[in-house]
Amino acid sequence: MRHLSLLLAATLLMNSAPASASPPTPPDAAKKPYEVKAPHGAVRNDEYYWLRDDTRKSPDVLAYLNAENAYVDATMQRLKPLEDRLYEEIVGRIKQDDSSVPYRERGYWYYSRFETGQDYPIYARRKGAMDAAEQVMLDVNQMAKGKDYFSVGDWVVSQDNKLLAWAEDDIGRRQYVIRVKNLETGEIFDDRVGNASPNIVWADDNRTLFYVEKDPETLLTVRVKKHVLGTPASKDVLVYEEKDDSFYMGIDRTRDDRFICIQVESTVSSESRCTPADKPGAFVVLAPRERDVEYSADHFNGRWVIRTNEGGAKNYKIMTAPTDATTRKQWKDWVAHRDDVFIEGFELFNGFTAVAERSNGLERLRLMKGEGSEEYVKADEAAYSMGLETNAEPDTDWLRYSYTSLTTPATTYEVNTKTGERKLLKRQPVIGYDTEKYTTERVWAQAKDGTKIPVSIVYRKGFKKDGTAALLQYAYGSYGSSMDPAFNLPVVSLLDRGMVYAIAHIRGGQEMGRAWYDQGKLFNKKNTFTDFIDVTDFLVKEGYAAKDRVAAYG
Repeated sequence: MRHLSLLLAATLLMNSAPASASPPTPPDAAKKPYEVKAPHGAVRNDEYYWLRDDTRKSPDVLAYLNAENAYVDATMQRLKPLEDRLYEEIVGRIKQDDSSVPYRERGYWYYSRFETGQDYPIYARRKGAMDAAEQVMLDVNQMAKGKDYFSVGDWVVSQDNKLLAWAEDDIGRRQYVIRVKNLETGEIFDDRVGNASPNIVWADDNRTLFYVEKDPETLLTVRVKKHVLGTPASKDVLVYEEKDDSFYMGIDRTRDDRFICIQVESTVSSESRCTPADKPGAFVVLAPRERDVEYSADHFNGRWVIRTNEGGAKNYKIMTAPTDATTRKQWKDWVAHRDDVFIEGFELFNGFTAVAERSNGLERLRLMKGEGSEEYVKADEAAYSMGLETNAEPDTDWLRYSYTSLTTPATTYEVNTKTGERKLLKRQPVIGYDTEKYTTERVWAQAKDGTKIPVSIVYRKGFKKDGTAALLQYAYGSYGSSMDPAFNLPVVSLLDRGMVYAIAHIRGGQEMGRAWYDQGKLFNKKNTFTDFIDVTDFLVKEGYAAKDRVAAYG
């Protein structure tokens, strides 16, 4: 359990009792000269290259890993009683017989649930209303029996609600096998499509599946294929092949179900190509890829709606285009670019549009209900995370969204976009937890170059900023991934022992917009690490922690 190892490492800061014997000696990895040649011709010596073993069978590598494991076991042995206590605390907070919030789609209510003592979810649905009889679509506990590893990556129901396609992996390499089940009879078809990503889309004929095939060696997504039920996978038709391995891709249906679209993306460019879902044929490019131009598109109410950085819109803007558009010249601005607001995405409805934004480092949901008419979904705390939830049907006045913070467990709300009424649909049950016993803060640390770095902090009430507490600090700062403040159940055990937990929203993520990402990558990558150090120094200086009682991970 990764969280348990993290807690043990952090609580070492609080355990000042000396070990009963001299500490064990850590193993020493041998240095073996090995030349690595880069594609551009440069050569470097990697003395630890021998530790790469794709076969997982090298005697030397296995011996070294066993030595490292033995060293950890010996080092942590004195904390075994604490480990047992922490494990019992964490498990004791988890409600094992839990379920997700149901959502409605094409006349059925879909949800997942867990049963006490079971490791895997059960995916189910009910027709018409939640008091109707339950139909179990997949019981992953039964599917996983007798297997060392098992995972269901994704599942999707056909447009006529009769068939279920899902992707399963019983190896652990994320090379999924696509299977199909008749939901009316329970029959599992003989069709097996291997070496796939978990990304599946049905065509309107309810017998054709589009999926993304992986390269068997690199596991990159390289081809989109079409499978017709009842035919061998070897006969599947190649729909699209990506030749540039710096791009990855996925496939999906548009909001109005009119089109099936392939989205191809790299870190600096993207491209969408689509075909009608009722009569799939050639996939037509919406706009050819161009370096430093990124876009993603959805179709609704007779037009394309496009999130893009076109025209230097670094924080993105939203544009529209006619259904037959094939170049960017046909796009028109709809939601303007703003230097201080980063547009992360949108969801289209018949009466409004929900835009997921990020401003001043915080997520927010903007409701657009007409020309010049807009408002924002209310947040309850200074530091939080908020995002769009599953909104499967566009003909509604209600928007479903998620909310959480360092003190508030994962919560699902619905807000009525006409009246402003808000409904609490579900809050993650945490046994024995009382949110009123904890406090969260949002502060700003100054980096050495003068940049202000947002920091989210949580501690138990009664904490004193006197510079004596232990601190666990987390950060990521890479690939434009934003690490928003969310409830972390295992961390509660640290807070109850007087520790402080902090998230440093350092450069390299996208918390403060696209420029925040650019300032933490390539030749600016150093900022990621100096930001982390500067945040630590700030928290120590401000009395949140003792200098010699700081643990970090990320």
